[in-house]
Order: sequence, then structure tokens, then C-alpha cells
Amino acid sequence: MEPNRRNRRRPTHYRSIFISDVHLGFSGCSAEYLLDFLRSTTCDRLYLVGDIIDLWQMKRRLYWPQAHNDVVRTILGKAKHGTRIIYVCGNHDELLRDFVGMTFGNLEIHDEFVHESADGKKFLVIHGDQFDAVVMHSRSIAMLGSQLYDWLIRMNTLTNRLRRKLGYPHWSLARAIKHKVKHAVNFISNFEAALAYAAKKHGVDGIVSGHIHHAEISTIDDIIYCNCGDWVESCTALVEREEGSIELIHWTEQAASLKQLKLAAA
Repeated sequence: MEPNRRNRRRPTHYRSIFISDVHLGFSGCSAEYLLDFLRSTTCDRLYLVGDIIDLWQMKRRLYWPQAHNDVVRTILGKAKHGTRIIYVCGNHDELLRDFVGMTFGNLEIHDEFVHESADGKKFLVIHGDQFDAVVMHSRSIAMLGSQLYDWLIRMNTLTNRLRRKLGYPHWSLARAIKHKVKHAVNFISNFEAALAYAAKKHGVDGIVSGHIHHAEISTIDDIIYCNCGDWVESCTALVEREEGSIELIHWTEQAASLKQLKLAAA
């Protein structure tokens, strides 16, 4: 036990961490990767940018393994030890919007929130489903799309099991297909432009969102556009360092690098 303790890395501290689209309650959720990320990091404030719990899936089928329970316990544990948790509701956990404005200890529930970075920039934090015309105007189409996406993620899970056995790294089938399909690419581009426009109307410097499972940091018409990505396909998070810079972390890649370092130090 003692050598393992010596080799264990101290958690990396960030001023803020932003995660979205975890989809706890869905079999495609990469809860183990998220749990590893949460245990490997600390922060002053943790933003949960919507679709953390997939209530759409849970209505169809109850799926809640121990890893999903451990994620919730770890987040609540961070709140207990002083981390400010800001939960911004999404469409898959929209029932929580009934509790917007309420605070439970260090956990707050919001529909949107303005974050001020250490260097004075202001960011509108919003899930983004408000800008998805399909979700807003046709719930039945959105539910059908969700079911098709679920099937794709299950195929992705099987593909990655085979890749692990063959020694290959994690790969997102769904993300690869989205990048190949012209309409999906156009949708992502239009979504990003709509959010940048909303940020400009709010008079802020940037926007942090989720919803489309496409992690990104870019500048659109002088607005800093940041998307957290997800913990189904890409396993990504946005982090703010102490001086205010915001970075995108791909945890499957970083976890693989840390594993190599641990093996080298053993």
C-alpha cells in the first residue's frame, strides 16, 4: 500500500471547472472516467452545465449502477468541503428547472448564470437547449433523435471494448459520424453562432455551454465561445486556471498519459 501512496499524484487545483452532458442514468455514460477526473481535481467552483442526470432515459428504463452513485456522492462531497456547485439545468434534467433559484448548502440551481473569470471577463453559462429549434418546437422529434443517438452510443461502447482489448485508445464513433455528416456540421456551426449572438446581447465577453456534445473553444465575432463537450463520447471539461485562462481538457487522453507516468514511476 505504501508505494502506491507515494506514487499517487496530488489533485490538480483549478479556479473553476465546467462539465456538461454527463447523462447519469444512461448506459452510455462514461461515469468511471468522470469519477477519475473528479477525484484528480479540486476547484473553488464547479459548474454543472446541464444534462447531468438523464431523466429522459430514466423514464424509459431505470439504470443506475454504483459508478453513477459514486459520481453524485463525489460532487456532494466537494460541496460539503467548500466547493461552490452551480447547477445550470438542461433539457434532459429540465424537471430541475422547477427549483431554479433555490440553494441547498453549497449547491445552487440556475437556468443561466454569469461567471466572472479571474482576469475580469464575464461569461454567460447556459446549457444551450434554448437555442435548439428541434428541442424547443418538437419534443417528439427530439425524443426520437435521443433514441437514435442512444443506439449509436451503445455501438460506440462495443467498439471501444474491442479497441481496449486490441490495445487501441478510446475513440468516439458518434463524434466521427457527426463530423462526416454535412447537416450535423451545419447545425453545430449555426448553434455556435446563435450562442455567440446571445452572449453579445447579454453584454458579456463569452459564453459557456453544452448540449451538442461538441467540445470547443473559439472566438466568434469577438465573443469567446466555449463548449464543455460531454461525458458520453468525448469525456471533456473546461477548466479555468488561477490567472483566468480557460482550457479544454480531454480526459481520456490525459488519463492515459497519467497512467504511463505512474507505470514509469512504479
